[in-house]
Amino acid sequence: MVTKRILYRPQAPTGPEAHHTAAPLSSAADWGLLLIRLTFGLLMAAHGAQKLFGLFGGGGLTATGKGFAALGYQPGKLFAVIGGLSEFLGGLGLALGLLTPLAAAALIGVMINAMATVTGAHGLWDTDGGVEYSVCITVVALAIAAIGPGRLAIDRFFRWGAGGWAEAAFALGLGGIGAAITLSL
Repeated sequence: MVTKRILYRPQAPTGPEAHHTAAPLSSAADWGLLLIRLTFGLLMAAHGAQKLFGLFGGGGLTATGKGFAALGYQPGKLFAVIGGLSEFLGGLGLALGLLTPLAAAALIGVMINAMATVTGAHGLWDTDGGVEYSVCITVVALAIAAIGPGRLAIDRFFRWGAGGWAEAAFALGLGGIGAAITLSL
């Protein structure tokens, strides 16, 4: 009898009450994901704009290029463009929920490079110049790729818009490969 109750699924109502039980167009989870995507994505895009355009108190491409060259990236200005575009476009992509796994991969790759060249030698905590901030960015980007951007995203119309293991693996794999190539140059 227990099995019968578990397997039994009542028919969905077809009368006027069916209208009231329909799934909502968006849920609290969708709005929560939008809040995370917008805050995180727009801040990352602004961080990239500091490097690329000198906006928001940033040094711009010339100063950022000199900083990259001092870290051993040659030519510094080219790597500043790559890093800045990865943050800018990756951030915009996450904010809009557009090409979410690719946007996440861009941010993951940049953060792996930051951890390997700048923050890794300083331990965990950001107060000591450590990897805390970069790890948080990496994990949020990976989680959004895994969860999917939600219904309030452009990607909802595409297969990868639902997120999943494949999307998370793509973001982490592509970000890791991009970082490995950059670090090997």
